[in-house]
Amino acid sequence: MEKDILKQLYQKYRKEIYLYLYSLCKNSSLAEDLLQETFLKALLSLPDDHTNMRAWLYLVARNLFFNYYRREKEKVPLGEVQQIQNTASQEVLEGILKEEKNRLLYQAMNELEERKREILLMQYFGGLSQKEIAAILKMTPENVRVLSYRAKRELRTYMEDHNYDLS
Repeated sequence: MEKDILKQLYQKYRKEIYLYLYSLCKNSSLAEDLLQETFLKALLSLPDDHTNMRAWLYLVARNLFFNYYRREKEKVPLGEVQQIQNTASQEVLEGILKEEKNRLLYQAMNELEERKREILLMQYFGGLSQKEIAAILKMTPENVRVLSYRAKRELRTYMEDHNYDLS
């Protein structure tokens, strides 16, 4: 049972944790080594009350990376370690801001009238043209264009009303 859970977690998060580690160390073999160690240590030391496995994996990966560079500090000048730490902190902050924007956008999409939501989903996530959407929804392309415009305007208003800067 635990082996299956480990396999599922690894399949689900390995790519994003690898990319995170690679962005920190800029070395694919080191990132791969740290990735393997991340999953081993994360599962062996997971607190019983921890509910967010993804966040735990990021925390363990980050700590392993900085521990590795502390051990190798004579090979890496102090200024470079500080630059790496600043870059990592900036990436974490950017990730948090992006997640917040995505959460707010998801809420805004759910507030839209069903037809408008469908049009935007088909247009942006399905990659369909307005003509294709019109054929699917049995509407005119002009009507699709108008509803798409109105939906985007409503999304913008929702985001601005919730103090999210869109500039």
